[in-house]
Amino acid sequence: MTIALLIEDMLTDLGHEVVGLAMRLPQALELASEASIDLAILDVNLDGRMSFPVADLLSARGVPFVFATGYGSAGIDEHYRGRAPVVRKPFRLQDLQAAIDRTLRP
Repeated sequence: MTIALLIEDMLTDLGHEVVGLAMRLPQALELASEASIDLAILDVNLDGRMSFPVADLLSARGVPFVFATGYGSAGIDEHYRGRAPVVRKPFRLQDLQAAIDRTLRP
């Protein structure tokens, strides 16, 4: 939970509103399907389960997202590589902002 709270603080510092935190896949799927979201930061590993089903749901809704992982691009399943920017944990505030900017760029 500590990393999620740190990312929440970073997003708030960057001027973004956080609509929810999900520590487990079912929570993430619920948020991704029901919440009004402009952008999502997806930790690839949610309590031992991969968040790729959440990425699929967000994609179907047209919601852009950024993958966060301690493994960098190597931690992204081949099918999902190139679909969203990746930030490697631990990352700095400016790394997160750059990934968000790349995601939201038209």
